[in-house]
Amino acid sequence: MQKTLVDCSPGNDNFSLERLLYARGMLGVAGCDEAGRGPLAGPVVAASVILPTNCRHSVFLDSKILRHAKRVELENLLYKIDAAIGIGIVSEQTIDSINILQASLLAMKLAVENMAGPLPDFILVDGKFTIPLAISQKALIKGESKSASIAAASIIAKVARDRLMDSLHAQYPLYNFQQNKGYPTREHRLAIATHGPCPVHRRTFRGVKEYVE
Repeated sequence: MQKTLVDCSPGNDNFSLERLLYARGMLGVAGCDEAGRGPLAGPVVAASVILPTNCRHSVFLDSKILRHAKRVELENLLYKIDAAIGIGIVSEQTIDSINILQASLLAMKLAVENMAGPLPDFILVDGKFTIPLAISQKALIKGESKSASIAAASIIAKVARDRLMDSLHAQYPLYNFQQNKGYPTREHRLAIATHGPCPVHRRTFRGVKEYVE
C-alpha cells in the first residue's frame, strides 16, 4: 500500500526531501521522471535514479533548463558516481493504444523495475500522479526543481530519448528528428502535411491524426 511520508517544501536544498526520508529509515530513495510527452513522434522515455547520499546534489538541475552538452556531462557524472539508474521506454504504438498519460506512467514503472541493484523503498515522482507500483511514493508538481533525484532522472531520460530520436532521424530524414526530436515545430508539422506521417508518428495526436489514411 502506498504511503505519503513527505509533505514539506525543500527550500533551497534540492536533496532535503531525500535526506528526510533517509532519516526516517528509508534505504533507497529514487527520483523518477519522463521525457517525451509532447512530441508527435517517437517513444516516451522515463528514468529512475537513486543518488549517492554523499555526492554534490546541487549540480543536478531540471534538464529543461540545461544545454545539451551540460546534460550529457551530467549523465556521464551520474554513471561515474555509481548512481543507481533505470530506464523505461514505451513505444509510440503503445502510446496510441493506452494514451500518453498511461504510457508515461508505464515508462516510469519500467524504469524503476529496470534499475540496477535493489528496488527503491520510496519514489519521488515528477508530476501529479504516482506510478502503478506497490512502493511508497510522493508525486511532486515541478519536482525537478524540488528534488535532485528527480532532476537527475530528467537528465537521464532526456539524453536517452534524444539519442533515440537521432537514430530515428537516420531512418526518416524527411522529418528532421535530429533537430526537433519529434516535437511539433513548424518545420515538423509542415513535413507531416507534405509527406504524411511515418511509422514512428503518434497517430492519435493532433497534428498527425489528420493525415492518417
